[in-house]
Amino acid sequence: MITIYHNPRCSKSREGVCLLEEKGIKFNTVKYLDEKISREELTEILQKLNCKPIELVRTKETLWKEVYKDKDLSDDELITIMTENPVLIERPIIINGNKAVIGRPIEKILEII
Repeated sequence: MITIYHNPRCSKSREGVCLLEEKGIKFNTVKYLDEKISREELTEILQKLNCKPIELVRTKETLWKEVYKDKDLSDDELITIMTENPVLIERPIIINGNKAVIGRPIEKILEII
């Protein structure tokens, strides 16, 4: 079953949901701003994405720029920051089994469905 980590207020995230629906794919939705992501879950997502924590951070977010931008943070610290501030997590994230992509651009979703 495919899972999409979704923020309904994000246009790219909504486009990702629409793409899955248009393709007739059944999926689970995780509204990660409402349903907090655990440290273990985020670590697993990073492994499936095959990326470093900083690659999943929304560095253009005001919170990032004002609080974290100029700090030298470890991967462990970045994971903690993202679990405590899920608005900093890039979206949408689509997971299919052991594969995952950040759906930006949304065509990347087609790589794993």
